[in-house]
This record gives sequence, C-alpha cells and structure tokens, in this order.
Amino acid sequence: MRLHKLTVTAFGPFAGSETVDFDALAAGGLFLLRGATGAGKSSVLDAVCFALYGETPNARRANRLRSDHADPGRLTQVELELTLGGRRLQITRLPEQRRPKKVGTGTTVERPQTLLREWAADAGDGTPGWRPVSKSHQEAGEEIHRLIGMSREQFCQVVLLPQGDFARFLKGDSEERGKLLRRLFDTERYGLVEAWLAEQRRAQESAVQSGRRRLRDLASKAEQAAGPAAEPAGEWVPAEDGDADLPAGVLGWAAILRSGAAEQLAVAEAALAGAEAAQRTAQHEREAAEELAGRQRRQREALAEAKRLAGFEQAAARDRQRLAAAQEAVGVESALRLRESAAEALGRAREAEQRHREALARADDGGHLPAGADAFQLAEAELRLRAEVVRLEAARAEERRCTELAREQHTLTRDRRGAEELAEEAEDWLAEFDGELGRLEEQQTRAQAASARVEQLDGQRTELTTRLGAARERDGLLAEIAAAEPKVAGLRTAALDAREFSLDLRDRRLAGMAAELAEQLRPHEACRVCGSPEHPAPAEAAEGGRVSAEDEERASRAQAAAERLWGEADQALTALRVREATAAGAAGPESTDVLARSLAELEREHRTALHEAEALGRVGQEIARLSQDRARRLEELNEARERAAVLTDWLAKLDDEQRELTARVAAARGEAASVADRAASLTELAEAVAAAAEAARTATEARARLDGAEEELGKAAAAAGFPDAGAALAVLLPREERERLEARLERHHAESAAVRHELALPELAEAAARPPVDLPAAAAALSAATDRLGRAHAAWSASRERCAALASIGRQLGDLAAELAPALERYGRINRLAALAAGTSTENRLRMRLESYVLAARLEQVAAAASDRLVRMSGGRYTLVHSDDRGSGNKRSGLALRVVDAWTGTERDTATLSGGESFFASLSLALGLADVVTDEAGGMPLDTLFIDEGFGTLDEQSLEEVMDVLDGLRERDRAVGIVSHVADLRSRIPAQLLVRKGRRGSTLALAGREDA
Repeated sequence: MRLHKLTVTAFGPFAGSETVDFDALAAGGLFLLRGATGAGKSSVLDAVCFALYGETPNARRANRLRSDHADPGRLTQVELELTLGGRRLQITRLPEQRRPKKVGTGTTVERPQTLLREWAADAGDGTPGWRPVSKSHQEAGEEIHRLIGMSREQFCQVVLLPQGDFARFLKGDSEERGKLLRRLFDTERYGLVEAWLAEQRRAQESAVQSGRRRLRDLASKAEQAAGPAAEPAGEWVPAEDGDADLPAGVLGWAAILRSGAAEQLAVAEAALAGAEAAQRTAQHEREAAEELAGRQRRQREALAEAKRLAGFEQAAARDRQRLAAAQEAVGVESALRLRESAAEALGRAREAEQRHREALARADDGGHLPAGADAFQLAEAELRLRAEVVRLEAARAEERRCTELAREQHTLTRDRRGAEELAEEAEDWLAEFDGELGRLEEQQTRAQAASARVEQLDGQRTELTTRLGAARERDGLLAEIAAAEPKVAGLRTAALDAREFSLDLRDRRLAGMAAELAEQLRPHEACRVCGSPEHPAPAEAAEGGRVSAEDEERASRAQAAAERLWGEADQALTALRVREATAAGAAGPESTDVLARSLAELEREHRTALHEAEALGRVGQEIARLSQDRARRLEELNEARERAAVLTDWLAKLDDEQRELTARVAAARGEAASVADRAASLTELAEAVAAAAEAARTATEARARLDGAEEELGKAAAAAGFPDAGAALAVLLPREERERLEARLERHHAESAAVRHELALPELAEAAARPPVDLPAAAAALSAATDRLGRAHAAWSASRERCAALASIGRQLGDLAAELAPALERYGRINRLAALAAGTSTENRLRMRLESYVLAARLEQVAAAASDRLVRMSGGRYTLVHSDDRGSGNKRSGLALRVVDAWTGTERDTATLSGGESFFASLSLALGLADVVTDEAGGMPLDTLFIDEGFGTLDEQSLEEVMDVLDGLRERDRAVGIVSHVADLRSRIPAQLLVRKGRRGSTLALAGREDA
C-alpha cells in the first residue's frame, strides 16, 4: 500500500481545502510531519484512516470531523489517492453533517457519502481517467478491506505506529499484551474453541452427573427394597472419583442383594407351606365341632317345637269344623252379594230420578211438559226442544251480524271524522308554507356569506399567529444577543491577550536557549554546538529572567483554554444571530404589540362570522325538512279526502243491511233479551228433559234387576242344603276369614310334619347321645393357625415383592450402566481436552491457554522481528526474547517479554529499560509487529508508515542509531513519516510537512530543511 495524495476540506482543524502530495514528500523515503501542539498533525493521520475505513483511530474525535472554522456552505470531505494491490484507487468520503438549505432558511442534514474510483486506461470514452467502482458504503468498505487485508485496529497499529501503545505493550503484563495481540491477530476462533470445549465439558459433566444421580437413586431404591438386613452399598459402590468402576460396583452389589432376597423367598415359601397345612387342620376341626353342635341344637329345638304344637291341637279341631260349615255356605254368597248390589242400585236410581224431575220442574216455567210424564213422553219432548234450538241457530248468526254492523258503523263514523280533520289540518299548514320558506331562504343567504368570510379569516389568522410567534422569538433573541455580545468581546480580548503572552514567552525562550547552553559550558570542555574547547563570549540571559519549558507549557494551556471559551461563546452568539434573522424574516417589520392587536381584532371578527356560519347547516336542514313536510302534507290531504268519500258510501250500505236484519232477529227472539238467550234457555230445558228421561229408565231397570236377584238367592240356599237363605247366612264366613283359617290349619299341619321328620333323623339321635361340644376352644385354635398363616403369607409376599423389585431395579441398573459407560468415557476425554486447552490440566506444565499458546507463537515471531532492529538501535547490546515463565500468584504464562543484555550476559525484565532504551525497544516492537501482521494479512506490502512521537527521549548517539534503522526501511522502497517536535530531526530530514495553526484554522505546506 502506497499513499499518493490526500485532500481534506473543512476537516478537523483545516477550514479550507488542504492537499498533501505524498509522492513529492516521500521522494527521499523519510519525511517529517511537524507543527505546533494542536495544529493538526494527528488530524492528517485521522484523515487517512477515515478515508480508508470511514472512522478515525481515536473514538473521541468521531463526532468532531467537521471543522469549526469552516464556512457553513463548505462541506466536510476527505479524498485519498493510493495504490492497493497494484490498483490505483481514489476514495472520497463525506460524513453526516448539517448544511444550509438550498431553498429557504435554516439547515438540513447532509447524508454520508462514499465514492470509490479506479484509474483505468479507458474510462469509457476511449481516454484514460477515473472509472467509478462503487457509491455504496458497504461495497466500498468491503473492497478496501479485501485489498488491505487488515481491520481498522490492525491498520492503526501497523501503519500509524502509536509509540505510547507500544511502550505500554513493552512494559505491561501478559493481560495487557494479550489484549493488543488479540485485536491484531484475530485469535478469537481459538478462544471460541476453548469456550466450545468448556461447554462440551459442562454438557458431558451434566449428563454424567445426571447418570450418577440416577444410578445412586436406583442403588438407594435397591437398598430400601432389600430391607434393613441387606448389605449396605458403601462397601461395594466406589466414590465419584472412581467413575470407571462405578457401574460395575453397583451391578455387583445389586446381584448380591438379589441373591440374598432369593434365599429369603425360599425360607418364606417353606414357612408358608407349614402354616397352610396347620390352618387347614384347624379349619377341619372347627367345621366338625360346629356341625356336631348344630345337630345337637336342632334336636333340642325339634323337641321344644313338638311340645308347643301339641298344645294347639284342640283349637285346630274347632277351626276345621267352622271352616267346613262355612265352605258349604259358599254357594249362597254370590247370590246374596248380587241381591245387595241390586238393592243399592235401585235406591240410587230412585234418588236420581227424583232429583232430575225436581230440576225439570224448575226449568219448565213455560208449561211445555205435562205433569207426571213418563220416560217415553219425556223423550218426545226432548226431540221437539232440540229441533227448536236448531232453528234458532240461523237467527243467532243474524243477531251477531247486527252487533258487528253496529261496531263497524261506529268505527267508520270515527274514521270519517278523523279523515275530515286531517284534511282540514293539511289545508291550514299549506296555507302557511310560502311564508316560512321565504324566511329560511333569507337566513341561508346570510349564513353562506358568513361561511365564506370564515374561510378568508382563517388564512389571515394563521399568518398573523405565525408572525406573532416569530416576533416574540425575535424580541427574546435580541435580548440574548445584546447580553452575549459584551461577554464574547471580553472572551475574545482575553484569548488574544493569552495568545500574545504565549508567543512572547516562546520568543523569549527561543532567545534564551543560547544562554541555557552557555550555562552548561565548562572551561576546556568541548562545546556541544561547535565542538570548540574555547568559550570566548558565552551568551547571557535576557532581561526579565529565563523562561522555562514549564512556563511555556502553562502559557500554551492558558491560551488554548481562553481560545476554547471564546470559540464556544462565539459559536453560541452566531447561532443566536442566525435564529434572530430567521425569526425577523418570518415576523416582518411590525412590532409585537401591533401584531397582537391585529390578531385580537381578527379573532373577534372570526368568532362573529363563525357564529353566523354555524347556522348554515341548520337552515339547510330546515329547508329540506320543510319541503319534505309540504309533499307529505299534500299527499295526506288527497288521501284524507278520498278516504272520507269512500267511508260515506260504505256507511249508507251498512244502514240498509242493519234495518233488514233487526226485523228478522226481533221475530226470532220473542220475549227473550236476545236470540242467544232464547236458544240457551231451550238448550238448558232440553238437557233437563233428557236427564229426567234417563233417570226414569234407570230406575225401572234397577227394580227389575232386584226382583231377579231375590229369586236367585232362594234357589242358591235350597241347592246348598239350607232350609232358607237365613240359615245359610248364619254360618257364612267372609272370604278373608276363611283364607286365614285355611292358612293357619295348613301351617299347623306342616310344622307338625316337619317336627316329626326332624326327630326321626338318625344323625340327630346320634348327636344327642354324644357329650356337648367346646366351640370356643376350636375357634381359638383356628384363630391361632390363621394368624400364623397370615404372618407367613405376609413374609412370603414381602419376599416375592422384594425379589421382583430387586429384579426390576437390576434391569434398570444394567440399562443405565450400559448407557453411562460411554458417557463416562466421553466425559473423561472431553474433560482432559478442555482442561488442557484452558491451561488447568497437570499435563499442561506451563498452564497456558490455547489462545495464549497461539498468541505466544505470534509474540515469539514479533520478538524475533523486533530484535533484528533493536540490535542495530542499541549498538548490538539488546535483544528481545519471548518467555514462557509463569506470572506471579495465579497468573498464567505465555506472553512474557524479556530483554537480553549482551554486555552483561543477563536476561531481565523490560521494565528496567531507561526512557531512551524503552523508546527504541518499543519502536522495534512496532516495526516488528508491522512485519508480522503484514505477513499474517496475506503479505500486502506496506509502502507507507507513520511513526508518532517518542524521539525526544533519545540522546544523540541513540538517535543516530534509530535513524540508521529508519533509513534501512527505505531499502524496500518504503516511505516513512515521522511525527515529532524534536529539533534535531528538522536538520536530519529534508522533506517536511509543516502544519501551521491560526485563528481561521490550520494549513498545510511542504517545507525544506532551510525552513526549520
């Protein structure tokens, strides 16, 4: 990479456009970048970095790219022309910035821009020139990064060599060196490998720990299932450290538990068999005793029952005689019941006939029936009455029609009156319509004029409101400007005074440097300037005393502080003036009071017009509603007139029909209030006649049935052998009584037969001859045998469950052991690798992490490359070596640096180097690191380097040696720029870039040795 030309515009301290021709500046290989403190030397390097990467090396300057001295209309821009990978490129970048609007007042934000162009033999028109490559920030950045092969951090460390960083790198600890080396060599992937191994170890450890917990849980379950007599797991299961033996130990211990449980099950089965035999024997003895006791009890109960039945034998004989006589009279019972039923029916029929004849007498108040009429006469009278009711049905329909006609006539008369009233109301409303419509149209005209006035006043009010706000802002800003101008003037005077004082001190110090040198002269010692041992006229200090470097530095700081305060105040005043001019242009020439009064008058006029215009919508709605009402009223008038005429004709027809029907209904109803009443009375009389006729027929039939029942009763008594019906009734018993006697006699007979059968059984007789049975003793023996069997069965069940549980747990342990064995193997392997990569393994004797190991290799290359130059700079005395020594305490090894002193043959810490030695050691490190990083990035040649400060710590001999090394850099056609204040370098390096600062910003100029 070689830089050719840099152009900065309104960038940093440079207010205008400044150009650096690196080809002319670096023609001799070395060039010096010098200037006063704060002039902008580092800004030149910032511009190079910004052009390449869109960012500056220092994050503090990221927001200060635009020059405070630049004209507002001049945009900040950086243009860099360079050669990368054999391609001549031009990069142009503009950061995001504010600029004045092209139209109107105020400012707007200019978006960032990037333009990448390449020099081509044919730019498109057949002639050589710049050919556009990309206008995209991302595309241009990716293309530049690909060609350079370094990140911004690597570029700033390799090309813009910051000596302060490498001084800290030289004397820092391993952690500080590691931070820089990680940025430059991108060893993040090795750290990711360490993290991945650690994560895999944690994952495998989690799986192993989960397996261990499951294994120990199963062991606990097995120990619990085996019972308290089982062998504890502690003697067989190894500790967690013995992961490899853990599954085998647990499986062996579980097998021992299963073997012991099987032995216990065999013992429990033998005990259960003996208990079952004893229980069966006791059960048989208990059953035999219970059977004998039952037979003895049955024999005693049968004797007692036979004695009890013998006492009821006489009563049973009497019951048998009564039952026999009653059964002989059973044939008379049905005839007797038939006669009683017929007699009751006759009584009821006579009562009903009497009741209905009395009701008929009350209903026949007109004498329609003869007195004492029989059933036949009553039936004929019923037929006549029902025929009369049928004839009255037609008259009832005409009577109902008369009633409906009266209602219709009333309704039609009311409707006709309503139609006539509606027609009159519509005629009255239409007579007033024209006057109301004229009044509303006049109101509508006035509201339309007011609405137009409101629209006109709205625009005037908005304009006046904006102008009044701007006028108030203008007046406030004028007050602020009046207050700020004296302060700015005072700060300007103070800044100019501080600058004059600082320049005066610098001139006095420069003038007094000869006196400082003269004070160091000693008789017969060579002068450091001319080399003569004679000093005929040494210079003397000027009047006012000698000015020290500290005095000059304090004055410079005071000047910078005063200029900063002045600049900030002047910027604030300029901003106030810009805002005041904008506000004045918007407000116009009128004062705030005039604008406020005009706005108030306009507001009043606007409210009045708005109030009048608000009636426009309401009036329009009223006109529309009035037109709709007129149409509706006209329609109502026509409909009302037509309806009144129709109703009049219909009423005339109804009157004729009403007169005809009234005459026919009057003839049909007779003396009754209505035809319906006459029909109802005749219907009621017909019902009474029908009921009386039915009651008479029922009474005649009941009398005939009673006579027949008495005749049948006499025949039944004679057939049963009784002289008459009374004798049969004397011995007749109710059916319930007969059934009760039969059941009692049958029960007595059955009980007697059962007792005789029971007493005749031989087993009962044999049981009675034997002694009484002792049942409690047999029950106690059976209870003891049953308890023994329960205990034996419980022990057998527990043993069987224990064997089943241990077998199940054994299968689970086997499956888990088969699953855990490869997991333990994987965990051991990944744990060893992770510990080795993390530097915590005993196999890693240096306790060096993987990333540190890679960085240590890079540091070893850097130390070797740096030593090639350090040997020359130190006159063959010093070399740098990489050390693997561990740090103090728990710090790990890998990134230590040692310096080897060839004069003493010792190796010591880099912190023991003096200031000058530290400078050329750190410079050697920077140059060596630049070579290593360049090779790491793909071998991109770096033809332009910058070295920033540090030369002031060197003596004359050391400076010569450093300059020889820097001259050696030119052997590979490199251009090396040195940023320094050292005066000796001005005479040693002919090509110089001078940065001058002033009140209107800094400028750049090429200077030769004579300008020093």
